[in-house]
Amino acid sequence: MTLDFTKLDGLVPAVVQDHETGEVLMVGFMNDEAWAITRRIGYVTFYSRTRNTLWTKGETSGNRLAVKQILVDCDDDTVLVKAVREGDGNVCHTGARTCFNTEVTDWTEAAR
Repeated sequence: MTLDFTKLDGLVPAVVQDHETGEVLMVGFMNDEAWAITRRIGYVTFYSRTRNTLWTKGETSGNRLAVKQILVDCDDDTVLVKAVREGDGNVCHTGARTCFNTEVTDWTEAAR
C-alpha cells in the first residue's frame, strides 16, 4: 500500500481507534518511515512534529497500541488504525484513557 505523503510536508494524519469499542483514542502523524515501522512491528509509530523524531506509542509508558487493522481513506492520505490498548490502557500523555476528553459546549447547532 502506497500512501500520498505529498500534501502535509511528508506526513499523513493517523487516527487511532479502540479495536473493540470504536472509541477514538488519539490522532498523530506518520511519515513514510513511521508508516513502514508500524506495518513491520505491529505497534503504532508516529512522527513527532515537535521533536522531529519517530516514536512508538508506549515505548516509555508501556501503554502501547497493538495494531489489529489499518484502513486508508479514499485519497490515500489519512490512515485509521484500529488497535488494542496495552499496559494500563491510558493512551493520552495526560494519563487519560483517550486524548478526546474535553467537551466543547459553546457552539450553536445549525438550523435544520
